[in-house]
Amino acid sequence: MGIIAWIFIGLIAGAIAKALTPGKDPGGIIITMLIGIAGGLLGGFLGKVIFGVDSIDGFFDLSTWIAAIIGSVILLALYRVFAGRSHRGGHAHA
Repeated sequence: MGIIAWIFIGLIAGAIAKALTPGKDPGGIIITMLIGIAGGLLGGFLGKVIFGVDSIDGFFDLSTWIAAIIGSVILLALYRVFAGRSHRGGHAHA
């Protein structure tokens, strides 16, 4: 698949991941889109390493979309943990 296809899948996977993991995100829509793109790549990598399947066969394969969404959910959760800590740690409480 080409880079444009991965960007498109990542954008949609990021939106789906955000819908599946409700809550306030420390970043905006741009961060969510970048997390979606990276999550798609992470999901494809994890699918290959853990399960031995080529989860990035093609744009219309269900496995490609599932891998991208799972990878996006993982990265979004990690982002919330680490970004949330830095936001909480920098404020003085009265």
